[in-house]
Formats: sequence, C-alpha cells, structure tokens
Amino acid sequence: MKKKISTKTAGLILLVIIIAAAGIYSLILSGKQEVISINGYLGGEKIGFMEDEEVQEILRSRYGLEVDYARAGSLDMVTADQTGMDYLFPSSQTALSYYTDYYGTAPSNEIILNTPIVLYTHRMVLDAWMKEGIVSEQDGVFSADMAKLTELIQAGTQWSDMGLNQLYGTVSIDTTDPARSNSGNMFAALLANVLAGETVVDEQSVEEILPQLKEIFSRLGYMESSSSDLFSQFLKMGVGAKPVIAGYESQLLEFAVENPEEYEQIRDDIVMIYPSPTVWSTHIYIALDEAGERGMEALLDEEIQNLAWKKHGFRTSIYGIGTDMETFGVDGIAREITRVMQVPEYGAMKKIIDALSR
Repeated sequence: MKKKISTKTAGLILLVIIIAAAGIYSLILSGKQEVISINGYLGGEKIGFMEDEEVQEILRSRYGLEVDYARAGSLDMVTADQTGMDYLFPSSQTALSYYTDYYGTAPSNEIILNTPIVLYTHRMVLDAWMKEGIVSEQDGVFSADMAKLTELIQAGTQWSDMGLNQLYGTVSIDTTDPARSNSGNMFAALLANVLAGETVVDEQSVEEILPQLKEIFSRLGYMESSSSDLFSQFLKMGVGAKPVIAGYESQLLEFAVENPEEYEQIRDDIVMIYPSPTVWSTHIYIALDEAGERGMEALLDEEIQNLAWKKHGFRTSIYGIGTDMETFGVDGIAREITRVMQVPEYGAMKKIIDALSR
C-alpha cells in the first residue's frame, strides 16, 4: 500500500525545488556579460557593416558590446571633438599618422578591413575608353591605365573628343574632398604617384608634382565629404552628372547584397574598373580608451570578419575569405588585386592634404 506524502513534506520539497531553481537562475545571470555601450566616429562607407544585425548580435552576446557611432570623414574625425568617444574608425593609416601628428601619441590600433580604390563609371564611358586604349579587359575584369587616363585629364580632353557628345565638359574623375575624406585622399595619393612616373612620392619629390595635382582637383568643383554620399549620388544622378567617380570596391559589392532588385536594374550599365596601378584603403580602428580596445578586439572576431566580406564586400584579415566572388552576383570582381602601389609616407601625404585644402 502506497504511503501518502504529507502536506508538510510536499511543501518542503516544493521549497527545495524553488530554492534550487532560484540558485540556477542566479548562476545563469551571474555568468552573463554586462553590456556596455561604446561611442566613436565612423567613416560612412562602413555604416552598413556596423549596423548589420548579425554583427551587432555577435558584439552584444559574445563581447557584451553595443557600438554607437557618429559619421565623419576619415580626416575630419581626427580633429573633431572626441569628448565621450571611445574609438575612431577611419579608412586609412594616413588618418592614424594624422592623429599622431595632431596629438603626439599613437593609441592602440589595428587594421580591421581592407578594400582597394576603384573607378565606377557607365557602360558608354567604358566603351569609349576601351576604344582609346585606356581600359583593357582580362577574364572579365576591367583595368584602367592610370598614366594614359591622367594624361587625358591634364590635356583637358573633352568628352565629345571621345565621341561622347551626350556628356558636357572635360574628362574628369569625381572624388570626395581629399582634405576631409579618405577615398579622395587615397585617389590623390595614387595620382601623385602616377604623376611622379609611377614611383611613390616622398616629402621632396612630391613638391614637383603638387602644382599638377592642384590643377586636376581645381576642376572638380564641389566635392562631397563622405564616400557613401558620393557613391549614392553617382547611382542616383546618372551618367550626365557624374560620368566617373573614385570609390571603394566594397561599395558596389555591399549595394548588390543589400539591394538585389535595384542592382539588377543597373547591372548592365554600372561598371567597376580597377586602376592600374591602384592603392589599398586600410580601414584602421583607433582605440581611445579601454572600452575602445574591447571594440577593436571584438571586430577581429572570425565570424564578424566573415560577414564583413560576404555581406559588405570588405577584404578581411582572414586568409581565403575574399576568394568567393560568386557571393555577390557582381561581374568583374578581381580575385587578386595586382599592380598595387604603396601610399606615400605621412610627410608627403600632409603636403598633399595641405595643398588640396580649400
């Protein structure tokens, strides 16, 4: 015959269960990381990456971080008010050298992302440039001879001289303001090297080509301070307004992933051309304090680096990630970036920045 459990005993058992459950719950809570918020300045071309929900979830759950930002040009963020800021995330090592020159100290830093400088144009311009021998194609990848292109620009060649009567004015390449934004700054560095006979300029040799560089940029008129704004205007305004721009390879790749329907509408017209030679844009994270250092370490997470390539087009530090070109459905992506020149040392870059400041 079964014995009945008394009410008192049942109550004690229930109490023990409740206490045990409370202990387990408390243990789980104690094991959770406290989530802190870090703030900093971010280049506009990386906003899609930093706002990616998958990236944010990894930062929150794995590293206890919520990352906030204010958008700023790579050079502008160095001189901006940094009160309450934990990090800067510009798009080149020039910005780090600028920071050191400005403040006298080099904080913790790490290269997080990479992307080459490319040219974006429209099919009609591509066709004209190929007829002129400025652009060549190999395995579906387009490359521009920068020496020939620079000569055309310096000569004041009209678009109509190339059979493009639909376009007004002289051949030029729109960029962001090289004194404020990195893509314009990197393109200015590339032009400086090309003008110097495809040799990397230094503090002495850059003096010889500065007048030519200033003349090229003086013809561009108003220049955007953000790479993302320039790319957006290029897509929206059409070939008549902006026939060619300098930007980042990552911009079109990210656009194709995030806006597949819109990309399908423009894919037959928008063309990506790799300058030959070109330069790399190294997106370097500068930690201003310990909280900023936590963010730097977190962004090097292998899964985050993988997302940076597959969803946002950045060539990352993990070997092999940047080889799956079919991810984007974009034609003409170079599997390997060749004919790369070094960006000039900071002394020469500072002279370029100062010369092109308006």
